[in-house]
Amino acid sequence: MKKGINQWSFPEGMSIPDCIRLAKRAGFDGIELALAETGPLSLESGEKEIAEIRLAAEAEGIGISSLACGLGWSYALTSESKPNRDKAIDIVKRQLEVAAALQADTILVVPGSVGVDFIPGLDVTEYDVAYDNALEALAGLAAEAAAAQVSIGVENVWNKFLLSPLEMRNFIDSIASPWVGAYLDVGNTLLTGYPEHWIKILNRRIKKVHFKDFRRSGAGLSAFVDLLAGDVDYPLVMRKLREIGYSDYVIAEMIPPYRHYPEQIIFNTSGAMDAILAGAREEGDAV
Repeated sequence: MKKGINQWSFPEGMSIPDCIRLAKRAGFDGIELALAETGPLSLESGEKEIAEIRLAAEAEGIGISSLACGLGWSYALTSESKPNRDKAIDIVKRQLEVAAALQADTILVVPGSVGVDFIPGLDVTEYDVAYDNALEALAGLAAEAAAAQVSIGVENVWNKFLLSPLEMRNFIDSIASPWVGAYLDVGNTLLTGYPEHWIKILNRRIKKVHFKDFRRSGAGLSAFVDLLAGDVDYPLVMRKLREIGYSDYVIAEMIPPYRHYPEQIIFNTSGAMDAILAGAREEGDAV
């Protein structure tokens, strides 16, 4: 497996070239960039700007593992508002285009929500309506993904939606496209379940994997902690990933950042991932 890190893990305001250089210096194989509404890599970016980012990664000898986007919270595939839903669909289409230009093979898609506790004032959508809207949207986007040769990874997030691996599996299978699968965040599963169960059940549907850690005894977003400091059973997670034949990127998403010396989280995360991957190799050799 290859070791990656998400752009949101870096100090706020750090330029993309600097994030790329720091990721390389810390020993990562790849970086997951993020598409914003405005800015250097955004819905507004032109071909030249995108090409410069790709060339910056190539110059450092680091891969662009995937392309994330946080706009799915505001513009939701689940939304009861058709204009909002149409905007969400257009964002995913643009995300596919940008990912293809960056030579990334997967995009991370937040499918929307039924409700979100940590975003005050966000509308609540009836569960069945959210399900049907997201399913229709992603089924339509499957052809766009195939044309771009970029996979859509639907992430499990704290959105009161697609709450179990069985439901996520059935949702993906209803779309019936090899270009639409799951983006599994192992840390996000701990609020209501176990990542090893998600890995076994989703199996070949997993497009990419996020590494986070979480303490069940904590509260809300503050319960996310450094890798190996929480309750994710990483030896078991790695065993299950090997069992399903997963050999792609595992990508750290370290939120929230450190209050002081924020760059240090990049190096600490790299070291923790080295330990996790080395332990998996040793266990594999012993089998």
